[in-house]
This record gives sequence, C-alpha cells and structure tokens, in this order.
Amino acid sequence: MQNPNSTVSGSEAYVIGIDYGTDSVRALLVNARTGQEVAQAVHYYTRWKTLQYCNPARNQFRQHPLDYIEGLEATVRKVAQEVPAEQIVGIAVDTTGSTPGAVNEQGVALALTPGFEENPNAMFVLWKDHTALEEAAEINLKARTWGGDDYTKFEGGIYSSEWFWAKIMHVVREDEAVAQAAHSWMEHCDWITLMLTGSNLATFKRSRCAAGHKAMWHESWGGLPMEEFIQHLEPKLTYLRGHLYQDTYTADESAGTLSEEWATRLGLTTNTVVAVGSFDAHAGAVAGEIDAYSMVKVMGTSTCDIVVAPSNEVGDRLVHGICGQVDGSVIPGMMGLEAGQSAFGDLLAWFKQIVEWPLRTMLPNSKVLTPELQEALREEISNNLLIELANAAEQVDPAESAVLALDWVNGRRTPDANQGLKGAIMNLTMGTNAPQIFRALVEAICYGSKQIVERFEKEGIPIKQVIGIGGVAKKSRFVMQTLADVLNRPIKIAVSEQAPALGAAIYAAVAAGVHPDVLTAQKEMGSGFAETYEPNPARVADYQARYEQYKTFGQFVEEVTLGEGEVAETTLVDDQA
Repeated sequence: MQNPNSTVSGSEAYVIGIDYGTDSVRALLVNARTGQEVAQAVHYYTRWKTLQYCNPARNQFRQHPLDYIEGLEATVRKVAQEVPAEQIVGIAVDTTGSTPGAVNEQGVALALTPGFEENPNAMFVLWKDHTALEEAAEINLKARTWGGDDYTKFEGGIYSSEWFWAKIMHVVREDEAVAQAAHSWMEHCDWITLMLTGSNLATFKRSRCAAGHKAMWHESWGGLPMEEFIQHLEPKLTYLRGHLYQDTYTADESAGTLSEEWATRLGLTTNTVVAVGSFDAHAGAVAGEIDAYSMVKVMGTSTCDIVVAPSNEVGDRLVHGICGQVDGSVIPGMMGLEAGQSAFGDLLAWFKQIVEWPLRTMLPNSKVLTPELQEALREEISNNLLIELANAAEQVDPAESAVLALDWVNGRRTPDANQGLKGAIMNLTMGTNAPQIFRALVEAICYGSKQIVERFEKEGIPIKQVIGIGGVAKKSRFVMQTLADVLNRPIKIAVSEQAPALGAAIYAAVAAGVHPDVLTAQKEMGSGFAETYEPNPARVADYQARYEQYKTFGQFVEEVTLGEGEVAETTLVDDQA
C-alpha cells in the first residue's frame, strides 16, 4: 500500500532492508528507484556465538534481545552514513520465524527487564528450537477433537513445534515466573518493528505472514483461534487471546515512522517510514522475483520454499503437510504458500563438526606446534574443509555409491511436520570414506527438496520454475548441480548476495510511497539472475532410482526413530485416524 503522505516523488530516495538471520543481522542500503545496492554491513550476535542460553542436546535454542539490538545499531548506523539521512525514506525488518518472545505491557522483551536478564525462557525462542514437541502433538490432537474449527487446516494440517503457540505453551508450563510476567508474546519481526516505531502495543500492526503461517490466524474465523480453543489448549493462556491481535497487515504497509529515540540511535530521521515486519524467506522470495507458480528456495541453515499463486485459482484448495497458505503473506493479492526443510546447510555443517573433532580437541595439546601455528592450521583446515569435501564428493559416481542418508538431523518440516524424526545413514562399509558420506548428505537434502515439489504438485499447485537464493545457492556449485539433477529441473540463481535484505528493502520502498505496489517495486529493484543450473540427463535416472530408495529408507526410519519418552507432532493425530 502506497504511503499517502509520501514526499519522495522525483527526489533521491534510499531504503534500508534489515535481515535478521540465525547467526547474524545484516543491513542493506538500496537505491529505492533502481535497486542498486549501495552499502551493506553484517553483525554476528555476540552471545549466540558461544550458544549462551542454549542446550543443543535438548534442542533448546534461545536468543537474547540484546544481540538483536546491538546488531541493529551497528549495521544500520554504518550503512546510513553513505547518503544524507533525509534521503533514507524507509526501512523494513525481516527475521527468522517462528521466533516468539514474551513482552510486558509496554512491549519490552522480558529479558530486558529486572529479574529476567539471564532467563532463557524470557528470551526469543529461535525457529529451530524443538523443545515443544509434546505441545505440538497436543495441539494437533485437540484441534481435531475439540468440536469446533480445525485451526491447523490452513497450516498444512499439522502444527509444528517450531511455531508460535507450541513454543508459548511449552514455556508457560515450564516457567511460572515467565507465565505470570508475560503480558503478551510477539514474533521477532513484530517486536523489532514495534521498538523502532515506539507504537502502542495494543494498536500495533502485526505481520500477516507471521500470524497466518505460524499462529493459526485466518480471516475466515475472524483472526486468531477463539478464546475457548486457547483455553482448551492450556488454561494458563486464557488471558492471552485478548492481549494479542485480531487484524494483520501485509509487509508493504507502513507500521509508522521512526521514533525520536531510534532515529537518533540509527542516524536517521523521524520521517523515515517503518514497514510492517516479515519473515526472511518471504522477503527473500520477493527479491528472487517470485511470480505465479514459481518456487523460491531460500537455502541457508534450513530451507524455506515459497510459492505464490493467484488467490482465485487456489480457491478452497488446501495443500496438506506444508507450513501454511495465507492470502497476501508474500505478495498482496496472491496466496503465499510455504514449505521447507529443518536442516539444509545445517546438515553439512553438522558433518563438518564431526570431521573437525581432532582440530578442536587434539590440536590444542600439540607439543610440536606453537599456539600461533595451531590456530593458523585450525583456521586453514576449517575454512577449506567443506570446499575440499565437495570437490572430492563430486568425483564419486552416484551410480556406484551405496551410501544413503536421511536429512532429518533436525526433524522434518515438510512434507508433514515431524520434528521428532532423526537423521540416519545406511550402507556403510569398511571402505566408506568421508567424501562418500558427504555426497550422501548432499543427495539427502536434495531428495528432501524433491519430496516438497512432489507434494505441491500432487495437491494441485504446479511448480513452473525453481529459483535459488541464500548462502548455499550462491556458494556451492556442487549442491546446486546435484539439486538440479535430482529435481530434473533448471534452477535459476538470483544475483543478490543479500536477497532477504533486498526483499525487505522492496517492501520498505512501497511502504514509503516510492512505488505503488510490490510487483512494480520488484520489477524496478530486482537484481535479476546470475546463472542457471541445467539438469544433467546422464544423472537423472540414477538419482531417481536412489530417490526411491531414500523414500523407502525414510518410511522405515520413521517407524522406529522415536526414542523412549519422545512424541512426534503427528503421533497423536495418527492414533485418532
């Protein structure tokens, strides 16, 4: 929606996209008329670097809001110095999600208030935190049996432990102090936007993509699930429904302008428009020049696979087992559909950590090398390890490799969310080496992608082209060629190195009134495509045969993978079938 108070027509106009990822935040200064990327800055979260407040063994991943605030100031102030402050007409924030956090009545994150500074439950619960497995399974059961609307039906029919309500239920059951102190809960993208504008929490414009894909918001039942259902889920949350929201807003709308405090802290002006927040994958899809029936794969630690389709063509069709379908969540006027994998780059990073064990544990005890040489050697090997593994794995003939892997080390997001699943590797022998295992892991993440494409098409949503963005898409030719071969489809790679930040900038340009709508801004500001990976016909048949083995292996592991005391998000639902 164009800002009716815009005064930027005909003048120099710049916007800033702020992209909060898992490990860092980046700010991108963009010419709002041409899309030229003028400057960028990256800040790595200080506390997160050492996994403070996290417990990977429990799948607990929490982030302190101070990491977000420090990164915001450091990056925006740096890029804002490149042009006069009055020419920066808009900013927009995208974040990971679902990453909710508890706030007080003023909208201040609890971890920033006395008594909660070191409490992980008062911090933001990162997207990949899976501590709410049992709560997700409970939501799935109760949504189908409580006697009213099935509030999961627009979110693929299976609610995930990665999402808003499951995480809140888990925290309030575990921590009475947080349960009592939390006036409301906010997604990360909403909280940053609220902070920047200084808006009133009760009237603040919440993100539609966050609410619709993760919080069971839908227009057909008047917003969020009704209070009776929330009370049925967890009596401790009975009050919460009235402290949240009814309406939601698309990311091209203005949430307000910078408060005086934040204009000063960022080196900007109080005339700078702040757009409604969004999720990183949705913003990235916009920068990837998504159009009807394109799939934009945002490939980093995990993947988010974003598809848009004309809402009138989707109609009442529900795509089972994805992460939701929401009108306007990506491009206003179109249905946004989201899927994804819980581990993509993370699977390869896990294997790298396994191989690096001697560097971390034995090298520091070396009596041959000085501490300086130890560090230099560790850094050299670590920086080159994935590159060398990929080069060696590329030489392995897939037709002759028996090693097969599943990509579920962090559970399965799509199709059919089940975060209780575990990764597995089969056909290991005394002759198996590291490049063969690495190749099997690369193939596994590609087979997982193929299952997602097949689910969309089985449910009547054709995928006409595939577009890759994100760190893996830009950095790993081996992964991208394997993906093209497995999917048997060309994959176009977007030019921008910072696609989610560019997408946020596109939203900001519309909210500030530089462009009338997202599609126009996308055409003017999009960066285009750097290259296209074409499938290798000689490999397609081999990969198809191995893909069938992958599916069979997955069916077997899914039956036996749950350990004692663990609950799959689909288990209680399946028991009712």
